[in-house]
Amino acid sequence: MSIRPALAAPRPARGLSHVICRASILLVGLACRSPDAATAPAQQEPSTPAVLPTGTEGAFRGSVVLGRPPDRSVGANVWSADQGGDVSLLIGTAPGRYTRRTGTVALAPDVPVEVPIGDLTPGTRYYYRLQFNGAAASGPSVERSFRTAPARGTTFRFGIQGDSHPERERSQFDATLYQRTLNTAAADSLDFYVMLGDDFSIDILDPATITAAQVRQRYTLQRPYLGLIGASSPVFLVNGNHEQAARYLLDGTPNNPAVWAQVARNSLYAQPAPDGFYSGNAEQVPHIGLLRNYYAFTWGDALFVMIDPYWGSDVCVDNPFFGGDKRSDLWTVTHGDAQYQWLKRTLEQSTSRYKFVFAHHVMGTGRGGIEVARLYEWGGRSPNGNTEFPARRPTWAAPIHQLFVQNKVSAFFQGHDHIWVRQELDGVVYQSISEPADPNYSLFNADAYTSGVKHPNSGYTRVTVGPTGANVEYVRMYRPADEGGGRVSGTVAYSYVIP
Repeated sequence: MSIRPALAAPRPARGLSHVICRASILLVGLACRSPDAATAPAQQEPSTPAVLPTGTEGAFRGSVVLGRPPDRSVGANVWSADQGGDVSLLIGTAPGRYTRRTGTVALAPDVPVEVPIGDLTPGTRYYYRLQFNGAAASGPSVERSFRTAPARGTTFRFGIQGDSHPERERSQFDATLYQRTLNTAAADSLDFYVMLGDDFSIDILDPATITAAQVRQRYTLQRPYLGLIGASSPVFLVNGNHEQAARYLLDGTPNNPAVWAQVARNSLYAQPAPDGFYSGNAEQVPHIGLLRNYYAFTWGDALFVMIDPYWGSDVCVDNPFFGGDKRSDLWTVTHGDAQYQWLKRTLEQSTSRYKFVFAHHVMGTGRGGIEVARLYEWGGRSPNGNTEFPARRPTWAAPIHQLFVQNKVSAFFQGHDHIWVRQELDGVVYQSISEPADPNYSLFNADAYTSGVKHPNSGYTRVTVGPTGANVEYVRMYRPADEGGGRVSGTVAYSYVIP
């Protein structure tokens, strides 16, 4: 695949919440390793700022996060930490003109509810307000909008962020910077927003005393933030290693971190399950139900495929929650037969012009992009160079990367490495995604990438799919105090076009 670089002129930020924040030292181009759970310094329990706009300003203090958007419906997940009452949505196809109203749903404090919005027209932008009726306050939210799945040939735009890591305050996370990033992304009117994992990390919790409530707090912590983008752009989640939503932790009971994490994820964020629009994991896991961890759908001219190594492997893929060394032989970890065969069918059966695949990282562990894409079940080789795939995966037709090549996958997007890097292997783009809120603007793990275009944190990635190609843009973000000298939030640092 040939790629046309398209360096864009700086684009000013739009829709930013201008909050005065403390000055900091700007560290651009700093090459260093990202700490993992075993080596990171002790971290404070993060807290959501007391005043944080959520996209539903008004009588309602909670948030709306849209999810699972087919062509004729969408799920609106509504949650408030401390308010109860009744909620419904006023909907129309023009700003300020609402022609119908959803059914009313009872809302209790700290209990998420889903308000289904059905009977929609494909490829249409809808405008809505949330109507909240509570004992102490009532009224509508500000207006937000969303778009249903467009037809082929229609231009659309989506966004991607890497590891937000809100548990790593100051070292890799700044609340003001995260709000700025999400507000800027929301101003882009994205059709949806993809999060590549390590957004709900539970590794800071003590394995000896961990509780379901503590795990759930990792997911509610993000709700005010994700209300900024999710009120207008449905959110798609990908599991990361620090979520610890992984099969190796299952013990047959409902009382383990993997169950707690996946239940919290699926209750607070509407994610796809197999139906007429989405394909995906049909396995029913005891105490969880449908995992909703890998899935695929078509949107306009593109196929979107989200995959997950953590629920596919019976052994720990990356960092063990209860301590211990990481595995050195990665032939022992796997995406699993069911996910592999589904991925193969999905890619082979799609006739979309573009095919985009998303995961937390190649194999779910390690560092680098194409440097590790040739290894193990992803690439077929062992580190010594021997091709062991036929013996190690005898029922698989080809390594995962070879499936990408055979089926003309346009790009593979990954997080995990906390750096923005574009690479290409056998015509497939390997795109690593930056952190959205690193206040040090670091160039983590640069030495793991022996080639490619590299840029430091922070920011998000915007992809516009249209008749002339898919334009991939890295949108840089800064805190207000760190701007100046050519550093402007919302500027496109680098872009390229996938024809």
